[in-house]
Amino acid sequence: MPILFRYLLREYGKIFTMCFSGLMTIYLVIDFFEKVRRFLRYDANWLDVLTYFLLKTPAISFQIAPLAILMATLLTFGLLSRGHEITAMRSCGISLPWITAPFIIFAAGISLVLLLFSSTVIPLAANKSEEIRTMRIEKKSPAAALKLQQPWTRVGADSLMHVTSVSVDGERLGGVRFFQFDRHFRLIGITEALEARYSDSSWALYQGQHRLFSPDGAVSATSFDRQAIVLSLIPDDFTTWLAGDSESMTFHDIRAYTRRRPQQDSQSARLKTDYYSRIAFPFVTVIMVLVGIALSLRRSGARGGSMAMGIGQALAVGFCYWTTHTIAIALGRGGVLTPLIAGWMANMLFLSFGLYLMLKVRY
Repeated sequence: MPILFRYLLREYGKIFTMCFSGLMTIYLVIDFFEKVRRFLRYDANWLDVLTYFLLKTPAISFQIAPLAILMATLLTFGLLSRGHEITAMRSCGISLPWITAPFIIFAAGISLVLLLFSSTVIPLAANKSEEIRTMRIEKKSPAAALKLQQPWTRVGADSLMHVTSVSVDGERLGGVRFFQFDRHFRLIGITEALEARYSDSSWALYQGQHRLFSPDGAVSATSFDRQAIVLSLIPDDFTTWLAGDSESMTFHDIRAYTRRRPQQDSQSARLKTDYYSRIAFPFVTVIMVLVGIALSLRRSGARGGSMAMGIGQALAVGFCYWTTHTIAIALGRGGVLTPLIAGWMANMLFLSFGLYLMLKVRY
């Protein structure tokens, strides 16, 4: 590896570490003061609190790494331009693609780390941190009921399920209701139960009743103490994406869920959109390098801006990307865009923007 290549890589790595550490510190401080009062009410052990925030760092890193990459690119090129090092390299016949190679390689390495985080590390850490918050900090029992963010789910071609609460381990559901419809979407029956329990790979309802609605308006009701039901959902489904937290699912969990429930509905679209988004987002680091380099060199091809301007540009571009990404994900979850397009839309738009700016740079 040439000396110049190692020099650029080392300088870029140092500035990235500085930017990443600064953003991480700001994020953790804000998050700590936002939650510490609630934790103090439970007389929480400080070791548990620190462990909770430590397990949050992978998810925080995933969110701030692209902004840190962009900020480091702008600042590094600004410092190199201030010392006329870019001018010196180009006067020696070194091309701009060769100069930018260390930055792109570094960003590609970061994107692979983020992809690993997204696929496995973040879901496992999120599940563990939630367990520590619920059971060790808030001192709730494993059977404590939690309110679902998405209480409705489709459980068949003609059935809907509503759940009021779910235990921490997902094996007990409270306030369960099943609504059966005919092919004209007329309600023909309701099954209600005080709770549903998961045991030996199957579900059973307890303390409930069936109500059947006849076409003539008559209603018949029967009660039961226990009744087995066929349900494709497993406890993990109720503690992850039905609880409004698809990030708690690994890529393997999402694929397994899709195989178990192949039907297309709004919930499936939401899950698939989040899946493609989590795959696409790590690669924005490479795109941010291209955008950062082009913004640094677009005026003269050799001069960079001040550090303050670099930070301001990084924040502006980061805000625009995050806004575009959020809108695309919302459209994908709502079924307006296909999940694949929604997950990758922001990346494609900003990649086009970065390549356009690169073409404007004078070589």
